[in-house]
Amino acid sequence: MSTILLVEDNPHIMKINSEALTMYGYEILQATTAKACREVMRWHPVDLVVLDIMLPDGDGVQLCRELKENYRVPILFLSALGESRDVVEGLRAGGDDYLAKPYDLEVLAARIEARLRQERARSRYVSYGPLRLDVFSGRGYLGDTDLMLTQKEFALLLLLVKHAGETVSKQEVLREVWNLNAEEDNRALWTLISRLRRKLDSEHSRLEISSRRGDGYTLEQI
Repeated sequence: MSTILLVEDNPHIMKINSEALTMYGYEILQATTAKACREVMRWHPVDLVVLDIMLPDGDGVQLCRELKENYRVPILFLSALGESRDVVEGLRAGGDDYLAKPYDLEVLAARIEARLRQERARSRYVSYGPLRLDVFSGRGYLGDTDLMLTQKEFALLLLLVKHAGETVSKQEVLREVWNLNAEEDNRALWTLISRLRRKLDSEHSRLEISSRRGDGYTLEQI
């Protein structure tokens, strides 16, 4: 279930939007001020923010800019008619969409679903340089080339990409890929690293899995 934060100081609009979106299956959090919005965002994971431009204690555009600096969350503005300049400024500040008041609740729900769908599609892929990993299908691509990864190759490469430029310890690899806590060397790990190095060996790749003696492995661009 996706969580939507409604930032709106009009109690009538807040009530209507909250009830309607709850019927569409969303969990709703509410904030009537910019200050309350900051508190909610601090303590609760939020999938999307519906943000009124006019707030009693601040500018919704500035709040949008602040949220975008600190959270990866889509923001849909609600704007009164005639506030096109504010909307343009809000979009330039990082807002992802807007609706003019008054609006149709079905349109609001559809806009939210479309934005969440885009976010899900974006989170499907993890990339580093020319390398792209599809976490849904377990496939990896170097440019347009399918690397034909095995399940464990994909798991190890995903771990290295998520920590690209950092050293991932051998113990962490064993734990994440094989679910082992052993500290001794593991021949299967060396074999897996060797296979991945061969698959990443391309003049266009510029990717390298480096060994850190006694520490672990690092994926880096060369």
